[in-house]
Amino acid sequence: MKRIEIAPSILTADFLKLGEQISEVIKSGVRYLHIDVMDGHFVPNLTFGPLMVSSLKGLTTASGVLLDVHLMVEKPESMLRDFAKAGADIITVHVETCPHLHRTIQQIHDLGCKAGVAINPATPVVFYENILSEIEIALIMSVNPGFGGQTFIEESLDKINKLREMIYRSGNERTLIEVDGGVKALNARKIVDAGADILVVGSAIFNDNASIRENVNQILAELV
Repeated sequence: MKRIEIAPSILTADFLKLGEQISEVIKSGVRYLHIDVMDGHFVPNLTFGPLMVSSLKGLTTASGVLLDVHLMVEKPESMLRDFAKAGADIITVHVETCPHLHRTIQQIHDLGCKAGVAINPATPVVFYENILSEIEIALIMSVNPGFGGQTFIEESLDKINKLREMIYRSGNERTLIEVDGGVKALNARKIVDAGADILVVGSAIFNDNASIRENVNQILAELV
């Protein structure tokens, strides 16, 4: 049975307690930390820069947790070097913002990072067809990007299924499917059944209902 990864998104973390919460995330046993970088142009929000990634790298290096940087920005190619230098392990760009996508993927690899490509809810999975062999992560947005705490778009399940079939037909099993948006304990099972490998989870992990470890374990319990 394949291992399903949980990637907590710090977008919904309490920034007054960020260091403490990242320590809790590490203790929960997850292997990914998701960092949503937004520029206020491609999406209607403004979030983190390379300095945040560098700070998080200092907290996660000893544990081996991978920094999964998701660039929801215009002209991401101009930012790749700075985020790689800051300590990103994975850099994901959007197909909607990359007119020369193959070149951008190559740039990410040349900087020593794994490459991911994301698509928005209205973008069909056919856009992955010619790049699957070149990327490590295929990220399906299951909400319209910009803010945390949104409701999962059910039509995303069909896109995940189609992408899983596409990966299977390509014979390239190294490309992992990541799903971002509205993921909770109640829907985690059906998302994984559709073909997801990595679940990006924000508000379902960073909340006051239970500890971070308890919230991670609750999601994982649904996948047994």
